[in-house]
Amino acid sequence: MRWTTAKIRQSFLDFFAERGHTIVPSASLIPKGDPTLLFVNAGMVPFKDYFLGVRTPQHLRVVDVQKCLRISGKHNDLEAVGRDTYHHTFFEMLGNWSFGDYYKEEAIRWHWELITKVWGVDPSLLYATVHKDDKEAEDIWIKLKVLPRDRILQFGDKDNFWEMGPTGPCGPNSEISIDRGEGACSPEKNHPGQKCFVNVDGCERFIEIGNLVFIQYNRDESGKLTPLPKKHVDTGTGLERTAAALQSIEAGKVLGNYDIDLFQTIIKKIEIAAKELGDGHAYGKNVESDISYRAIADHARTMTFLIADGVTPGNTDREYVLRRIIRRAARHGRYLGIHRPFLAMAHAGVVEAMGDAYPEIKKAAAKTAEVITQEESRFGETLDRGLELIDTELAHIKKGGGHTLPGEIAFKLYDTYGFPLDLTEDVLRNHSIDVDVAGFNIFMDQQRTRSRIVRAGLQGIARGPSQFENEGLSSRFVGYHSYEGESEVLAAGGRDGDQVAVVVAETPFYPEGGGQIGDRGVIESASGAILEVLDTRKAEGSIVHVGRILRGDAGDFARGARVKLKVDKLRRDTARLNHSATHILHYALRDVLGSSVHQAGSLVDPDKLRFDFAHTGPVKDDALATIEEEINARIRENAEVTVEEMAYDDAIKAGALAFFGDKYGDRVRVVRMGDFSVELCGGTHISRTGDVGMFKLEAESGVAAGVRRIEAVTGQGALETIRKREKILEEIGAQLGARDGAAVDRLEKLLAREKELEKKLRAMEQKLASGASGASSEETVTEVGGIKVVTRKLDGVDPRMMREIADRMRQKHGSAVVALGSDLGDGKVALLVAVTPDLTSKIKAGDIIKNIAPIVGGTGGGRPDLAQAGGRDATKLDEALAKVATLVS
Repeated sequence: MRWTTAKIRQSFLDFFAERGHTIVPSASLIPKGDPTLLFVNAGMVPFKDYFLGVRTPQHLRVVDVQKCLRISGKHNDLEAVGRDTYHHTFFEMLGNWSFGDYYKEEAIRWHWELITKVWGVDPSLLYATVHKDDKEAEDIWIKLKVLPRDRILQFGDKDNFWEMGPTGPCGPNSEISIDRGEGACSPEKNHPGQKCFVNVDGCERFIEIGNLVFIQYNRDESGKLTPLPKKHVDTGTGLERTAAALQSIEAGKVLGNYDIDLFQTIIKKIEIAAKELGDGHAYGKNVESDISYRAIADHARTMTFLIADGVTPGNTDREYVLRRIIRRAARHGRYLGIHRPFLAMAHAGVVEAMGDAYPEIKKAAAKTAEVITQEESRFGETLDRGLELIDTELAHIKKGGGHTLPGEIAFKLYDTYGFPLDLTEDVLRNHSIDVDVAGFNIFMDQQRTRSRIVRAGLQGIARGPSQFENEGLSSRFVGYHSYEGESEVLAAGGRDGDQVAVVVAETPFYPEGGGQIGDRGVIESASGAILEVLDTRKAEGSIVHVGRILRGDAGDFARGARVKLKVDKLRRDTARLNHSATHILHYALRDVLGSSVHQAGSLVDPDKLRFDFAHTGPVKDDALATIEEEINARIRENAEVTVEEMAYDDAIKAGALAFFGDKYGDRVRVVRMGDFSVELCGGTHISRTGDVGMFKLEAESGVAAGVRRIEAVTGQGALETIRKREKILEEIGAQLGARDGAAVDRLEKLLAREKELEKKLRAMEQKLASGASGASSEETVTEVGGIKVVTRKLDGVDPRMMREIADRMRQKHGSAVVALGSDLGDGKVALLVAVTPDLTSKIKAGDIIKNIAPIVGGTGGGRPDLAQAGGRDATKLDEALAKVATLVS
């Protein structure tokens, strides 16, 4: 093959480098400094500021290969992926750029030269399109005399006006399309009376292989187009489509994007997974399974590059998009009969095919595989049950002659099984069933309302009267170096019973923020009334003190009253000690686990600290020990803690780390601890690290995909924790009749004895299960169509033992379908179906179990070779086992 994907990519870069363009690497998929986009969805996104004149480009001519993702917003190709041969979520855009330098004539002439001279495409196969109002571009094509007039076509905004999003740089474009021949036509995809041609929806014969955008306007939020100070060129060529066109010419037959060498490398990995874990169907043999192959291959690229760019699966924005992609791919795996995690194998194909061009995915390969497998495994636990619910509902819909899945069921799939709405729609599309989206949205709105009510109930008292949010009040915190103060009441409001919320002009009370809880204490009026402050919170620009009246009444704290404020010093001091400890912990985590670790949340109160951080997988015990040792070493170092105010930009340049969830103004507080920690933080802190005294790590756990949590105690709390554990160890030693090392020896002997007794018990269970004592029936062997069906009824044998019995029966009979049923007592039933490997291509254990489980009042599922179920009606066990032979026939 002459024109491999890699050669096309490099030839494009070389061609424009020879014409004065500077080669630049691809930017991240995550747009920098652009809140209007979730992802880089076009090659021009990293250069947007150049087009707007906000920044000055270092080079006026640039060429690159930009990784892009179209999965949200206006440019969203997700639904089409896999169903045709040319749509993708992730794709590579070959781009050459002029920032106010050359314009339409050079862009058109050079691209034509690249396609016809370098890549050798026959001009008779090519068409050019221009915007109907772009006379300049049309005249250039005519002047070149490379195409007859009837192959220079005019179209409107829909086809020949390009815009990055609802707002921003935009302009007319000229496209070059290639005629791939009648063999590429798919008439069944056309609308009635429609013929395949350039820019016809659904046409796979005429494919765009070059998009020459002339960026000359900026569109504002009202839709108004304003000419840009300078005119620019954004020439984009889809690498995948170009490779398909060139490789089709070489092969002498029509190839789709997924037939090119790059995708075939990925698809071969998926075929291996289907052979080892699924139904063994190869790509190109079945229309439905081919859709799944293409979707998985596409999604494997998306998840690989997103994770390499720092995105982890989650429930918001980019993280949720990644989660959707992994779950869609996992669902397509089920269509290939794959019921175990396999997407890491597809990811390996992406690294093999694209790792040389994008070294970052090679570097992140191990982490990426781990993240993918974790998310896939987590979703796999509910995927089969969700698909089973869809199958059940489909049967009801078809039986009733309907065509729509109720919104309530779609919401249940989302809320209970983690099925995004588009995933449910995608599954049902194969059955020509719609989803009641309006009904789904009603249930979603109801859930959001319930959540808001719950949050309001929890926060109402703590946040103070709602009117404080909009009154424009302003409070100044003066408590960094003081625990007491005097001030004037700006506003006050009564709460239920004797609860009151008060806002003052200046306060030493720290309001909850940056993970540190709000202060408690007392406020005393001039008349002697006392308000016990139970919490302190922020409300817009004010600080709200919420508490209860201990003496006097609410009128003593009316607006204009002078009050004295006194913070609970002991509580504040222990809280700030824990707050400072989180900074040392943050440093130690990054030092031991790597700089990719960053804070994802925290809670600091007087008794303990909790610190959430981005990290894939559990932290190993030896790493935790090292982290704890490093923290205590820094505490013993007794380094000075200093606080300095400076401009935000200066702080970031100085290496300061921003804490999760905090909002920063132009001036920020920079907290330094020795020479190892620099953080932006508005909280209260100790003066030296030695004030922490001691740090004791209590627990490490996962709280979300890609987010871990450490809980710890410090100072006196750490000392008390150690004493409690010593007491527990003493009590254990007393129970064992030994102390210290002797107690460990004694415990090991007891555990060994327990293991020995369990082994003997297991042997007895196996003996019972084998039928030696009449605890089970004999095998019933039936031959159906040349297939041996072996059933057996057991009494009191648990599912674990049933699997061992099934394995022995499969070995005994060589080729057979084995079905076991066990009466567990109290009406409970366990069912198991096992199929020998030679029969799984024709008979699926999971299909059989789904049909016999309802007989005993249960449900179940599993792999093609092994499936299990539970039930609640032991009286129907014989009937369920008898049905197996019927199902096999």
